[in-house]
Amino acid sequence: MTISNDNDLTCLKEVGRIVANTLEAMVKAIEPGMTTSELDQIGRKLLEAAGARPAPELAYAFPGATCISVNEEIAHGIPGARRIERGDLVNIDVSAEKNGFFADTGASFAVPPVTRSIERLCRDGRRAMWTGLRQVGASKPIAGIGQAIGAFARKNGYSLVRNLASHGVGLSLHEEPTEIATWPDASERRIMTDGMVFTVEPFLSFGAEWAEDGDDPWTLYSSPEAPTVQYEHTVVATRNGPLIVTMAG
Repeated sequence: MTISNDNDLTCLKEVGRIVANTLEAMVKAIEPGMTTSELDQIGRKLLEAAGARPAPELAYAFPGATCISVNEEIAHGIPGARRIERGDLVNIDVSAEKNGFFADTGASFAVPPVTRSIERLCRDGRRAMWTGLRQVGASKPIAGIGQAIGAFARKNGYSLVRNLASHGVGLSLHEEPTEIATWPDASERRIMTDGMVFTVEPFLSFGAEWAEDGDDPWTLYSSPEAPTVQYEHTVVATRNGPLIVTMAG
């Protein structure tokens, strides 16, 4: 999607704020012993109360309103009977549609008590995302996002999952520009245009380099198995730099 008028931007900001507020509320609601299904129901009610529809369910018939991944699961985890325990690393991915516009956000959280290394991984996962976001702007190279995140990961001793990419979003959940690498990609030649809408969502890890399928059609697992975090914002490339629409408020 390319933003072409004020109404487009207003609608995108509205659904962006809804998914951001939903993510924030779900994180606050996490309690040891609750199931991922119970957490997902909180997200569903909040989205529906705001007049939005869960995007994974709408676009792909995903069996849940949100994706909730725990520990070895790193993406597209199906909400269910799994109980969240102390020390777990939980990723929540929230995306939704309202009035024909889509926004996508996500974050990883450690349930106390956790080790300092996991606290550092979560902190640096956010830093990696912001490192990429700072490269966003009209007429700038898309490759700059992955190059900056890759340099950050190398400097701080992390790996990046290299088969889960950022993507265009706005009029559908996944659209052009597709497959935006959050790792260095020498083949990337595209340039950001003014108003282009997409996500920035690196997967930072203590050793994983790939996401692998599991026993169900959705859940992806770290390979090699290692603690992995993901942080995601929906952003608009503008002449003044990045305009992030998935901020709570």
